[in-house]
Amino acid sequence: MDNKMKKEKKNHTESNAVQIEKDIQKVAEQQDVQNGEAAIEEVSEEKEQQEQELRIAELTEKCAELTDKNLRLMAEFDNYRKRTLKEKSDLIKSAGESIFIDMLPLIDDFERAKAALESTNDLAAVKEGIDLIYNKFITFLNQKGVKAIETENADFNVEFHEAITTYPAPTEEQKGKIIDCVTKGYTLNDKVIRFSKVVVGE
Repeated sequence: MDNKMKKEKKNHTESNAVQIEKDIQKVAEQQDVQNGEAAIEEVSEEKEQQEQELRIAELTEKCAELTDKNLRLMAEFDNYRKRTLKEKSDLIKSAGESIFIDMLPLIDDFERAKAALESTNDLAAVKEGIDLIYNKFITFLNQKGVKAIETENADFNVEFHEAITTYPAPTEEQKGKIIDCVTKGYTLNDKVIRFSKVVVGE
């Protein structure tokens, strides 16, 4: 009886030992799995961090590149603006210079006419000389795009004419028309630079 109990106790002890060993092995396996998962997670986090750092580096480089391009474009535009302003200024100066150069022969003509007035009594010749200078000056203005605004028998138009007064129209047809021009108006390349001062029939 004692031997049987001893044997059963031994078997029970061995069984417990096996179970404990199995439990220990199971715990170890679970620990290995947990350690493996932790290691995988750590590797994954490290990889994700490296990818983020790489992305940040790429974006930083792209940002620096765009900033550099922007600065270059701004510098180029500023140079273009300065160059354009200088060209415009030079053009205005040269255009004004060209006009004055073309006016010098007219001044010569006026000086010759003035000298002729002092040394001649031939008013017809003087009148003819003044008419020539006047026609030459009108031609010069036309060449530069300056033209007189038509007023004779023209309808009153606020875009070209300035009414300084009204006057009873001699006929029904002249109502709303220009009866007299007090001061001629002019356009420069179709833009009014001086309105004609006129008397309008009513």
